[in-house]
Amino acid sequence: LQQDPAIDSMRTGLTRRVLDLLAKLAKDEPEKYATFWKEFGTVLKEGPAEDHANRDRIAKLLRFASTHTDQEEQNVSLDDYIARMKPGQTSIYYVIADTFSAAKSSPHLEMLRKKGIEVLLLSDRVDEWLMEHLREYEGKSLKNVARGELDLGAIQTDEEKKAQESLSKEHAQLVERIKKVLGERVSDVRITVRLADSPACLVIGEHDMGAQMRRILEAAGQKAPATKPALEINPTHPLLERLAATSDDASFADLTMLVFEQATLAEGGQLPEPAAFVQRLNRLLLSMR
Repeated sequence: LQQDPAIDSMRTGLTRRVLDLLAKLAKDEPEKYATFWKEFGTVLKEGPAEDHANRDRIAKLLRFASTHTDQEEQNVSLDDYIARMKPGQTSIYYVIADTFSAAKSSPHLEMLRKKGIEVLLLSDRVDEWLMEHLREYEGKSLKNVARGELDLGAIQTDEEKKAQESLSKEHAQLVERIKKVLGERVSDVRITVRLADSPACLVIGEHDMGAQMRRILEAAGQKAPATKPALEINPTHPLLERLAATSDDASFADLTMLVFEQATLAEGGQLPEPAAFVQRLNRLLLSMR
């Protein structure tokens, strides 16, 4: 019966009718729609993956938290975001974390915050799956700020691009020394364009599984594909300046591992050897006496 053409036609018509009614409610009575979203928003986020034909209709109904308000309430639509985009901005930026607090304080937001660029703060368990199926909206690509190399495009001035190239050349030796210490733990080490205040951050590959989805699979007893993050460093940070000035190989290795482990903790990850981290930290504290 479910494969009958008449049933298919009824399903299609009813779905569009419901989506139209929700769009009207969101436009005319936003407070009532906010109540609806609190109850059924997570379910609606499954729509772009489950109903490709109505993906754009559903996308208009989605609501998110964002850095525009830094409030946990999900009340920002994609249309709202686009209306506030900076001149030359071509992407809708977002970050995914296990909690709203972790998303809001993510180091990956530092440079975007500094430039006044809004970022969607995603923390629902379904969010990473949603974004895997919602790659663009109204001609704007959706970009995870913690994935791949961040291209700010026209948002980044020529002077900033030149300064970035200069930093990369100036600290090429430091990058190579860090790569040697970390070895197979990372896929790459590079100078960052993301950070303004933090010393380092971890970045997943453009096509790698995100940390949120990986933890969900592991919690369900399933094995996640093996991946290695890239480490991006901020050479202007005092900790990296101290690292660059360290000539002793043992001290350099300890500091490098601490920078890497801090970046792991900052993105919500777990350390494989917490005791080793504590020992390295203690050695560093004792050396400061």
